[in-house]
Order: sequence, then C-alpha cells, then structure tokens
Amino acid sequence: MPSTDEELVARSMGGDLDSFNQLVLRWERPIYALAYRVIGREEDARDVCQETFLRAFRALKGFKGQAKFSSWLYRITLNLCRDWIRRERRQPIAQAPEGVDLIELASEATPSESIEELVARREIGRAVARVMAELPDEQRTAIILKEYHGLTFQEIADLLDCPLSTVKTRLYQGLTVLRKQLAREGLPGAARGPWK
Repeated sequence: MPSTDEELVARSMGGDLDSFNQLVLRWERPIYALAYRVIGREEDARDVCQETFLRAFRALKGFKGQAKFSSWLYRITLNLCRDWIRRERRQPIAQAPEGVDLIELASEATPSESIEELVARREIGRAVARVMAELPDEQRTAIILKEYHGLTFQEIADLLDCPLSTVKTRLYQGLTVLRKQLAREGLPGAARGPWK
C-alpha cells in the first residue's frame, strides 16, 4: 500500500530523500498543470514547478501539517506564479482545461465526432481562454482551483487565506462573467460549462 503524503513528509523531515522524491513524483503533474494554467507558457510553468519543489524541500522543516501537503504546494506555486507575472509584467494566458485542447489535431477527434463538432470545441476553448485572461486574478484563480483542480471551497479558502464566503463570491462572479461573455460571443452551450 502506498504511503500517505503525511507519512512521506514525516520521513522526508527525518532526512529520507527517497520519500521526498516520491512526493515530487506524486505531485509534479498537478503542480505543473496549475502553473501552466495560471501562466500559460510551458517552459515558464516547468520552471515554476521545479522552483516549487525546491522551495518546498528547503522549507520542509517549517511545514507544520496544519494544511494538507498538497495545499501547501499549491500555495507555493500560486505565489511563484504571481511573482512571475509581476516580474514579467505580462497578463497570464489562461488555458482551457482538459477536454478542450486549443491545438488539438483533427486526427485526435473521436470517430463519432464530426469535423464541425471538433471546430466548435476549438472555438469554445479559444473563447474560454480569452475570457479567462480578462478576469481579475482573484476570480481566475478561484475558477482554476475549483473547476480545473477540483478543490473544495474550504480548501481554496485555506489555500488563499481568505473567508469561505469570499471564495464563493469570487467563483460566482468569475463564472457569471465567463458565462455572459461566452453567450455574448454566440457560444451559449459553452456558457453551461462543458469546458470542465
């Protein structure tokens, strides 16, 4: 039976590098995905992912276990992403979640999916990415954590260190703007959220 995060963290704190490597293997993809969705650039997301684990390793002795290890990693990642955006003075490129691949090739379409359906999915993906990039950072972050990463409202509140009601408000406002803008662009089906 695989070890829990808590067990691996405890062994890592005791100097077991293999346990920390297991944590890296377990959380590398979700952390990269989060960085990529916030920043929108593969190479920079890889750098943020590496820096997240480097910082986590250096600060492991200070990890008190008050939050889940994954939430702690998410917090480090989001802080690094914000630093990157500030440093680069760029607007992040919001990426469409799984199922709406912006560079999907027609050959990847399922046999039951027509070319028209594939084109419609691409249009929805582009529209979602465009609208997400225009949202305020707080709303975009709430949507990414809830809709793309499946965190609960409480986990997001703990991660962002804000009240539960604030998280719900940010998510509601962001999704409302997203739905209205997608409907305005003539994509009412997208407004219901098949991008998830």
